[in-house]
Amino acid sequence: MPQNEHIELARKRHGYRLDHFERERKREARLVHKRAEFLQKVKGGRAKLVQKARYQEKAEMKKKIKAHEEKQSSEKKADVGPKHAVPAYMMDRENINSAKIRSETVKQKRKEKAGKWDVPIPKVKAMTEDDMFKVMKSGKRQNSQWKRMINKASFVGENFTRKSPKYERFIRPMALRFKKAHVTHPELKTTFCLPIIGVKKNPQS
Repeated sequence: MPQNEHIELARKRHGYRLDHFERERKREARLVHKRAEFLQKVKGGRAKLVQKARYQEKAEMKKKIKAHEEKQSSEKKADVGPKHAVPAYMMDRENINSAKIRSETVKQKRKEKAGKWDVPIPKVKAMTEDDMFKVMKSGKRQNSQWKRMINKASFVGENFTRKSPKYERFIRPMALRFKKAHVTHPELKTTFCLPIIGVKKNPQS
């Protein structure tokens, strides 16, 4: 037997302390407060890493909660009124449309890649360079004016790599980079947040 398993061996022979599970419960309850205290104090690069991990955790939790709610919820259809006469015994029945069925349909359509997606974009009007770009001055005397900062939302692919700041002509701010878009499905009348595969139509070339 390995030397480091003496605790497990002692528990097998003599069992747990009488207050073991109560102590464990209290330790877990305190952990939330300790973590909050740490998150408030942490600074710099470590803070960024911790916040990123926490953000992912929260997103995962929200997904699980939403999935659980979708499973249990069932939506009632709006009372439009029957197209044809309904028999008396069917008058009290309600048309129930389960949210789960609808989400399953969407998942299936995504798998088949046969979904008819409709992107709600109006006709795009041409823009001038002054609207799109802001001139960035650089150099010791601020004489170089060849850099441009993009003012509008821009799409950046997964395999996009920035040039080093010294040689970067077009600067895309992080806040204006988009990888996902809200897309409306005309048949299901539902909006989804989906990743952008690519941008084909670019009126400004």
